[in-house]
Parts: sequence; structure tokens; C-alpha cells
Amino acid sequence: MFHSRFPEIAERETRTIKVLPWSKADLPWGEYAFLEMFCDEQGCDCRRVFFSVVSSRTKNIEAVLAYGWEPPSFYATWMRNDDPHTVAGLKGPTLNSGSPQSKWAPSILELFKTVLLSDSAYMDRVIRHYKLFRDHIDRPKRNKIKKRA
Repeated sequence: MFHSRFPEIAERETRTIKVLPWSKADLPWGEYAFLEMFCDEQGCDCRRVFFSVVSSRTKNIEAVLAYGWEPPSFYATWMRNDDPHTVAGLKGPTLNSGSPQSKWAPSILELFKTVLLSDSAYMDRVIRHYKLFRDHIDRPKRNKIKKRA
């Protein structure tokens, strides 16, 4: 997770959405934190983010979203697979099919699409976080063998 490697930045920049009791959103009231996760496989450049969405009321992960910001052609080349269904699953936003989802997950996905995805400054920040995380993962490991004197 991004916050495990960059806790200060994550504390300042993790996005939350407050759903008020009288909101028309099909969600229980409370705050929903969108915690960023990126692939930590060295050399991977998938250009995707996963969000674990945590409710302030339940303290549970209510949804895991995936979002790929590149055009479909990027994912077709990256996967070496131009199957439209496969590419669509990478070019988000979508619910991550490999993660458990609460009954609120579809509504959280809609909240993401209508609020966060339309905020270009926020989406640029997510991409900056991705690059920072990838630079940290992919930086060369220093030789830790000490020379004998």
C-alpha cells in the first residue's frame, strides 16, 4: 500500500468522501477513505491503482476498486492481448474481480466515477503517487556487502 511506504504523504493526501445522512447516494452515512495500492513487483509498469475503500463507521474495506488511466491500446500491448473484455478489465474504473466486495461496492464505484474521476487534480495526484511508488520499488538495490579492511 502507498501509505506503508510513504505514510506522511498518504496522511496528507489520502482522499475521503463524506456521505451525509440525507445524501442521495445509495450508501450509509459516514466517511469513505480511498486507500491507494500499487503493484510492488519490480519492473512492472501496469499504470493502475487499486483503492481499498474503508468506511469510517464499520472500519471495514467495503470495496476494492481498480483503475487504469492509460488508453486501451496501452493495456493491449502491455498484456500482449487485445481481447476487448481483458483490456476493459484493466482500463478502469471497475470493481476488482479478485477481491471480496460488500453490498455497497457498486455504489462506491459510482461515487468514485462521479466524484473522484471527475477531479483531474486528484487523478493527477494518484498518477504522481504511482510514479513515486514505482521509483521506490524499481530503484537499484545498493550492494550491502562490506569490504574487509
